[in-house]
Amino acid sequence: MSLPISLEFFPTKTPEGAVKLRAVRQQLYALQPEFCSVTFGAGGSTQDGTLQAVTEIMGEGCPAAPHLSCIGQSRESIRERLTAYSAAGIRRIVALRGDLPSGYGIGGEFRYASDLVRFIREETGDRFHLEVAAYPETHPQARSPQADLEAFVAKVQAGANSGITQYFFNADAYFRFRDELQRLGVTVPVVPGIMPITSSTQLMRFSDACGAEIPRWVRTRLQAFGDDIDSIKAFGLDVVSQLCERLRQGGVPGLHFYTMNQSVATTELVRRFTGA
Repeated sequence: MSLPISLEFFPTKTPEGAVKLRAVRQQLYALQPEFCSVTFGAGGSTQDGTLQAVTEIMGEGCPAAPHLSCIGQSRESIRERLTAYSAAGIRRIVALRGDLPSGYGIGGEFRYASDLVRFIREETGDRFHLEVAAYPETHPQARSPQADLEAFVAKVQAGANSGITQYFFNADAYFRFRDELQRLGVTVPVVPGIMPITSSTQLMRFSDACGAEIPRWVRTRLQAFGDDIDSIKAFGLDVVSQLCERLRQGGVPGLHFYTMNQSVATTELVRRFTGA
Protein backbone atom coordinates (compact mmCIF):
# COMPACT_ATOMS: atom_id res chain seq x y z
CA MET A 1 0.00 0.00 0.00
CA SER A 2 1.52 3.30 -1.06
CA LEU A 3 0.05 5.35 1.81
CA PRO A 4 0.63 3.94 5.31
CA ILE A 5 -2.44 3.62 7.52
CA SER A 6 -2.96 3.05 11.22
CA LEU A 7 -6.06 2.10 13.15
CA GLU A 8 -7.49 3.10 16.52
CA PHE A 9 -9.59 0.94 18.85
CA PHE A 10 -10.98 1.38 22.35
CA PRO A 11 -10.97 -1.28 25.09
CA THR A 12 -14.17 -3.26 25.41
CA LYS A 13 -16.05 -3.61 28.71
CA THR A 14 -17.49 -7.11 28.34
CA PRO A 15 -16.23 -10.55 27.26
CA GLU A 16 -18.74 -10.46 24.40
CA GLY A 17 -17.36 -7.12 23.27
CA ALA A 18 -13.82 -8.52 23.34
CA VAL A 19 -14.85 -11.41 21.10
CA LYS A 20 -16.49 -9.03 18.61
CA LEU A 21 -13.45 -6.75 18.59
CA ARG A 22 -11.12 -9.66 17.84
CA ALA A 23 -13.22 -10.47 14.78
CA VAL A 24 -13.19 -6.81 13.70
CA ARG A 25 -9.41 -6.66 14.03
CA GLN A 26 -8.95 -9.77 11.92
CA GLN A 27 -10.99 -8.14 9.15
CA LEU A 28 -9.00 -4.90 9.37
CA TYR A 29 -5.59 -6.58 9.36
CA ALA A 30 -6.23 -7.21 5.67
CA LEU A 31 -5.54 -3.47 5.24
CA GLN A 32 -1.96 -4.05 6.48
CA PRO A 33 -1.91 -1.27 9.09
CA GLU A 34 1.45 0.10 10.16
CA PHE A 35 0.22 -0.15 13.76
CA CYS A 36 -2.94 -0.13 15.86
CA SER A 37 -3.48 2.18 18.82
CA VAL A 38 -5.74 1.58 21.82
CA THR A 39 -7.29 4.41 23.83
CA PHE A 40 -6.74 5.06 27.53
CA GLY A 41 -9.84 6.17 29.47
CA ALA A 42 -10.19 9.43 31.37
CA GLY A 43 -7.93 9.40 34.41
CA GLY A 44 -6.54 6.03 33.31
CA SER A 45 -9.89 4.32 33.90
CA THR A 46 -9.26 1.70 31.18
CA GLN A 47 -5.51 1.31 31.63
CA ASP A 48 -5.63 -2.44 32.30
CA GLY A 49 -7.96 -3.00 29.34
CA THR A 50 -5.68 -0.86 27.19
CA LEU A 51 -2.63 -2.98 27.96
CA GLN A 52 -4.58 -6.21 27.50
CA ALA A 53 -5.84 -5.12 24.07
CA VAL A 54 -2.39 -3.93 23.00
CA THR A 55 -0.74 -7.21 23.97
CA GLU A 56 -3.47 -9.14 22.14
CA ILE A 57 -2.91 -7.10 18.98
CA MET A 58 0.83 -7.66 19.18
CA GLY A 59 0.19 -11.37 19.67
CA GLU A 60 -1.87 -11.29 16.48
CA GLY A 61 1.18 -10.06 14.62
CA CYS A 62 0.49 -6.33 14.36
CA PRO A 63 2.52 -3.58 16.09
CA ALA A 64 0.43 -1.76 18.69
CA ALA A 65 0.58 1.45 20.69
CA PRO A 66 -1.25 2.22 23.94
CA HIS A 67 -2.56 5.70 24.53
CA LEU A 68 -1.18 7.09 27.78
CA SER A 69 -2.80 10.15 29.37
CA CYS A 70 -1.17 11.95 32.26
CA ILE A 71 -3.84 14.14 33.90
CA GLY A 72 -4.59 12.72 37.33
CA GLN A 73 -1.45 10.56 37.25
CA SER A 74 1.66 10.68 39.43
CA ARG A 75 5.21 10.27 38.21
CA GLU A 76 5.33 6.92 40.00
CA SER A 77 2.13 5.66 38.35
CA ILE A 78 3.45 6.66 34.92
CA ARG A 79 6.82 5.08 35.71
CA GLU A 80 5.07 1.81 36.59
CA ARG A 81 3.07 1.96 33.39
CA LEU A 82 6.22 2.53 31.32
CA THR A 83 7.89 -0.44 32.99
CA ALA A 84 4.90 -2.64 32.14
CA TYR A 85 4.87 -1.40 28.54
CA SER A 86 8.57 -2.05 28.14
CA ALA A 87 8.25 -5.54 29.63
CA ALA A 88 5.43 -6.30 27.20
CA GLY A 89 7.65 -5.40 24.24
CA ILE A 90 5.74 -2.20 23.40
CA ARG A 91 7.82 0.31 21.44
CA ARG A 92 5.29 2.99 20.51
CA ILE A 93 3.12 5.17 22.79
CA VAL A 94 0.49 7.81 22.03
CA ALA A 95 1.28 10.36 24.76
CA LEU A 96 -1.64 12.62 25.70
CA ARG A 97 -2.72 15.05 28.36
CA GLY A 98 -6.15 13.44 28.60
CA ASP A 99 -9.17 14.30 30.71
CA LEU A 100 -10.22 13.47 34.23
CA PRO A 101 -13.41 11.49 34.83
CA SER A 102 -16.36 13.76 35.59
CA GLY A 103 -16.57 14.70 39.25
CA TYR A 104 -12.81 14.82 39.77
CA GLY A 105 -10.79 17.94 40.35
CA ILE A 106 -7.54 18.62 38.56
CA GLY A 107 -4.91 16.38 40.06
CA GLY A 108 -1.68 14.57 39.40
CA GLU A 109 1.84 15.70 38.78
CA PHE A 110 1.55 16.51 35.07
CA ARG A 111 -0.19 19.51 33.56
CA TYR A 112 0.49 19.20 29.85
CA ALA A 113 1.26 16.45 27.36
CA SER A 114 4.69 18.04 26.83
CA ASP A 115 5.42 17.30 30.51
CA LEU A 116 4.55 13.66 29.92
CA VAL A 117 6.69 13.43 26.78
CA ARG A 118 9.65 14.99 28.60
CA PHE A 119 9.22 12.59 31.54
CA ILE A 120 9.08 9.54 29.24
CA ARG A 121 12.28 10.64 27.52
CA GLU A 122 14.00 11.23 30.87
CA GLU A 123 12.95 7.81 32.13
CA THR A 124 13.37 5.67 29.04
CA GLY A 125 15.51 7.56 26.53
CA ASP A 126 14.66 6.58 22.96
CA ARG A 127 13.01 3.26 23.85
CA PHE A 128 9.59 4.44 22.65
CA HIS A 129 8.39 6.13 19.49
CA LEU A 130 6.15 8.88 20.88
CA GLU A 131 3.04 10.02 19.03
CA VAL A 132 1.24 13.15 20.24
CA ALA A 133 -2.08 14.81 19.43
CA ALA A 134 -2.46 17.66 16.93
CA TYR A 135 -5.47 19.92 16.38
CA PRO A 136 -5.75 21.47 12.89
CA GLU A 137 -8.93 23.29 13.96
CA THR A 138 -7.43 24.28 17.36
CA HIS A 139 -7.97 22.47 20.66
CA PRO A 140 -11.27 23.62 22.21
CA GLN A 141 -9.50 24.62 25.44
CA ALA A 142 -6.63 26.50 23.78
CA ARG A 143 -6.32 30.21 24.49
CA SER A 144 -5.77 30.92 20.79
CA PRO A 145 -4.72 29.16 17.59
CA GLN A 146 -1.18 30.47 18.09
CA ALA A 147 -1.08 29.10 21.65
CA ASP A 148 -2.25 25.73 20.33
CA LEU A 149 0.50 25.69 17.70
CA GLU A 150 3.03 26.53 20.39
CA ALA A 151 1.71 23.67 22.53
CA PHE A 152 2.37 21.23 19.68
CA VAL A 153 5.85 22.68 19.16
CA ALA A 154 6.52 22.21 22.89
CA LYS A 155 5.62 18.51 22.59
CA VAL A 156 8.03 18.08 19.71
CA GLN A 157 10.79 19.93 21.56
CA ALA A 158 10.18 17.66 24.55
CA GLY A 159 10.85 14.62 22.36
CA ALA A 160 7.74 13.67 20.34
CA ASN A 161 8.51 11.79 17.12
CA SER A 162 5.25 12.42 15.26
CA GLY A 163 1.68 13.61 15.58
CA ILE A 164 -1.82 12.30 14.92
CA THR A 165 -4.56 14.86 14.42
CA GLN A 166 -8.04 15.12 15.81
CA TYR A 167 -10.44 14.20 13.01
CA PHE A 168 -11.63 16.94 10.66
CA PHE A 169 -13.56 17.25 7.42
CA ASN A 170 -11.87 20.36 6.00
CA ALA A 171 -8.61 19.40 4.31
CA ASP A 172 -7.54 23.05 4.12
CA ALA A 173 -7.43 23.19 7.93
CA TYR A 174 -4.89 20.36 7.94
CA PHE A 175 -2.74 21.85 5.17
CA ARG A 176 -2.74 25.25 6.87
CA PHE A 177 -1.73 23.65 10.17
CA ARG A 178 1.08 21.73 8.48
CA ASP A 179 2.35 24.85 6.73
CA GLU A 180 2.33 26.86 9.95
CA LEU A 181 4.31 24.15 11.72
CA GLN A 182 6.86 24.11 8.92
CA ARG A 183 7.26 27.87 9.22
CA LEU A 184 8.03 27.31 12.89
CA GLY A 185 10.70 24.77 11.94
CA VAL A 186 8.71 21.68 12.94
CA THR A 187 9.22 18.86 10.47
CA VAL A 188 7.97 15.75 12.29
CA PRO A 189 5.26 13.81 10.41
CA VAL A 190 1.71 14.82 11.34
CA VAL A 191 -0.77 12.13 10.27
CA PRO A 192 -4.41 13.13 9.67
CA GLY A 193 -6.98 11.41 11.86
CA ILE A 194 -9.96 10.14 9.84
CA MET A 195 -13.42 9.57 11.31
CA PRO A 196 -15.79 7.43 9.21
CA ILE A 197 -19.37 8.76 9.20
CA THR A 198 -21.81 5.99 10.10
CA SER A 199 -24.19 7.77 12.49
CA SER A 200 -25.17 11.44 12.37
CA THR A 201 -26.18 11.66 16.03
CA GLN A 202 -22.95 10.02 17.20
CA LEU A 203 -20.82 12.21 14.94
CA MET A 204 -22.48 15.42 16.12
CA ARG A 205 -22.14 14.41 19.77
CA PHE A 206 -18.44 13.61 19.37
CA SER A 207 -17.76 16.74 17.35
CA ASP A 208 -19.48 19.04 19.84
CA ALA A 209 -17.38 17.49 22.61
CA CYS A 210 -13.98 17.64 20.88
CA GLY A 211 -14.32 20.82 18.85
CA ALA A 212 -14.15 19.18 15.43
CA GLU A 213 -16.06 21.24 12.88
CA ILE A 214 -18.72 19.57 10.76
CA PRO A 215 -19.14 21.73 7.63
CA ARG A 216 -22.62 23.20 7.45
CA TRP A 217 -23.43 21.45 4.17
CA VAL A 218 -22.47 18.08 5.68
CA ARG A 219 -24.48 18.69 8.85
CA THR A 220 -27.51 19.82 6.84
CA ARG A 221 -27.42 16.76 4.58
CA LEU A 222 -27.05 14.41 7.54
CA GLN A 223 -29.98 16.00 9.32
CA ALA A 224 -32.10 15.72 6.18
CA PHE A 225 -31.55 11.95 6.09
CA GLY A 226 -33.24 11.59 9.49
CA ASP A 227 -33.19 7.91 10.50
CA ASP A 228 -32.23 6.64 7.04
CA ILE A 229 -29.08 4.82 8.14
CA ASP A 230 -28.22 3.47 4.68
CA SER A 231 -28.28 6.96 3.17
CA ILE A 232 -26.20 8.35 6.04
CA LYS A 233 -23.55 5.66 5.55
CA ALA A 234 -23.47 6.07 1.75
CA PHE A 235 -23.17 9.85 2.04
CA GLY A 236 -20.55 9.49 4.76
CA LEU A 237 -18.43 7.21 2.58
CA ASP A 238 -18.53 9.74 -0.26
CA VAL A 239 -17.57 12.68 1.97
CA VAL A 240 -14.75 10.93 3.81
CA SER A 241 -13.31 9.11 0.79
CA GLN A 242 -13.08 12.46 -1.05
CA LEU A 243 -11.31 13.90 1.99
CA CYS A 244 -8.86 10.98 2.05
CA GLU A 245 -8.12 11.39 -1.65
CA ARG A 246 -7.45 15.12 -1.29
CA LEU A 247 -5.15 14.46 1.65
CA ARG A 248 -3.33 11.73 -0.29
CA GLN A 249 -2.82 14.08 -3.22
CA GLY A 250 -1.54 16.71 -0.77
CA GLY A 251 1.28 14.44 0.31
CA VAL A 252 0.24 13.40 3.81
CA PRO A 253 2.56 10.89 5.53
CA GLY A 254 -0.30 8.46 6.30
CA LEU A 255 -3.88 8.21 7.53
CA HIS A 256 -5.02 7.21 11.02
CA PHE A 257 -8.55 5.78 11.15
CA TYR A 258 -10.78 6.10 14.21
CA THR A 259 -12.50 2.77 13.62
CA MET A 260 -14.98 2.97 16.52
CA ASN A 261 -14.33 -0.80 16.81
CA GLN A 262 -16.08 -1.39 13.48
CA SER A 263 -14.57 -2.70 10.25
CA VAL A 264 -16.95 -2.03 7.35
CA ALA A 265 -16.60 1.75 6.87
CA THR A 266 -12.82 1.85 7.32
CA THR A 267 -12.34 -1.09 4.96
CA GLU A 268 -14.44 0.57 2.26
CA LEU A 269 -12.70 3.92 2.68
CA VAL A 270 -9.27 2.36 2.27
CA ARG A 271 -10.49 0.31 -0.70
CA ARG A 272 -11.69 3.47 -2.42
CA PHE A 273 -8.48 5.46 -2.15
CA THR A 274 -6.21 2.51 -2.94
CA GLY A 275 -8.34 1.18 -5.78
CA ALA A 276 -8.05 -2.29 -4.27
